Amino acid sequence: MSRRVALVTGGGSGIGAATAALLARDGCAVAVTDLRADAARAVAAGLSGSGHRAYALDVAEESRVSAVFADAEREIGPVAVLVCCAGIIISPPPAPPDIADMEAANWDRTFAVNARGVFLCVREFMRARRRSPVADGRIVAISSAAAQLGGYRGSADYIASKAAVIALVKVAARQGAKHGITANSVAPGPIETPMYRAAVPVGAEGPMLGLVPLGRLGQPDEVAAAIAFLASREAGYITGSTIDVNGGYRMQ
Repeated sequence: MSRRVALVTGGGSGIGAATAALLARDGCAVAVTDLRADAARAVAAGLSGSGHRAYALDVAEESRVSAVFADAEREIGPVAVLVCCAGIIISPPPAPPDIADMEAANWDRTFAVNARGVFLCVREFMRARRRSPVADGRIVAISSAAAQLGGYRGSADYIASKAAVIALVKVAARQGAKHGITANSVAPGPIETPMYRAAVPVGAEGPMLGLVPLGRLGQPDEVAAAIAFLASREAGYITGSTIDVNGGYRMQ
């Protein structure tokens, strides 16, 4: 990728960490961001190549998003690839609540991270690239198969916030085209990540796996591979799309 700069949110674990590793292997200098600064530093330190940096970032904080983008552009270079992996799921055990039983505060917090956070990062990226264009700009955001299906285990706040990501990405694809920027989303099915395990404890995945033709959980690097392709120059004619990585959990 000839030292393109990639900024990955939620890069401290799971899909974000796997994506950072794959983009670094492909030649990117990676700004690894995460709510947990120590996790971001650990991932950045383990990446192949050089020039990587770690930043503490709560994507729901507008001023912090602006500051981290500014720092990354000053310390690494113009960001060509934005990957939005940061997300949360609030799902009180033993099962997600019905809409009638949901707390509005949980809805607001989920949307603050999963939808507003993507908006703030995409907006900052678009502003930066409008001021200073780069070749082959890329936006990739993580949605969810649950957003396409209405979910089986996910709660309404999570499902709706991930559906918002798909819609936002389509708008970004239309508006970014004139700047040479593509925007796509990736919709994972059940993937073995800390966030998945927060909703589905070990041993409780059986009913969900019964709906997956491949009969297993996906791995973060399998999602990262799709993200890395969408971030590549070779994916320049793909925009406004949602790529399913779900083991057949949802088929069109």
